[in-house]
Amino acid sequence: MKIEITDLTFKCIIGILDFERTKKQKVIINISFEYDFSKDLFIDYSEISTLVKKTMKKQKFLLLEDAILYFESLLQNSYKINKLNIKISKPNILKDCVVSLSN
Repeated sequence: MKIEITDLTFKCIIGILDFERTKKQKVIINISFEYDFSKDLFIDYSEISTLVKKTMKKQKFLLLEDAILYFESLLQNSYKINKLNIKISKPNILKDCVVSLSN
């Protein structure tokens, strides 16, 4: 089975620029992964969405790279998942484009 969490949107502190450390900015996160489903084993996508959102707000990452590496480790160690893809976007950091990073 494949779970896709698309356009999880919220505000948090992320970035290395001075204003990014004091003012929350909008981020958009997309996560997809595969797992072996059985009636006794399923993954609650709402649990993962909440975990990602709360962690982003708490950790206040400096770099998008730091956040992606953190979530790769956290999700792969907490759940039996395969083929994890994470994309984090900062839609308002530049005036003329959306900046994203993915693994």
